[in-house]
Amino acid sequence: MAVCPLFIPNPDIMPLYQFEQEQKLKGNLDEIWDFISSPANLKEITPDYMGFDIMSKGLPDKMYPGMIISYKVSPLIGIKTTWVTEITQVQEKRYFIDEQRVGPYSIWHHQHHLEAIPGGVLMRDVISYVPPLGFLGSLANNLFIRKKLNEIFAFRTKALDDKFGKLD
Repeated sequence: MAVCPLFIPNPDIMPLYQFEQEQKLKGNLDEIWDFISSPANLKEITPDYMGFDIMSKGLPDKMYPGMIISYKVSPLIGIKTTWVTEITQVQEKRYFIDEQRVGPYSIWHHQHHLEAIPGGVLMRDVISYVPPLGFLGSLANNLFIRKKLNEIFAFRTKALDDKFGKLD
């Protein structure tokens, strides 16, 4: 049986970027995990202007490894894009990972980590991504992709703070 090596982009052609964010929420690990691991709640933590719609039908309440979720989303200037992610790993009440299978990025790997802390939960996201189009993608990252990620996660932070309460 042949083993497929892990693809590591050539940094001269396709630089790999990382976006990280931490957020402390009031509430307990069970309730925050139940919310964040349910595909039905994704729209609630995504800005309205993105036109986020889940296209997959009959999704269960909880994510599981191998789950495929298809979306329509407009990340830029109202252009609808198909985005398909696979939930590749889940460790109940600790983390899950989604990876883009179809969409605008050459690579998209999103880790969602949760950890119980005194008074609440620490939620940490690590996104590793490669924009499309090589050098032009790097330019786009510097001009607007990074800013858009900050904007999207600022919305998500506020939505989750409003829902569960911010832990200082």
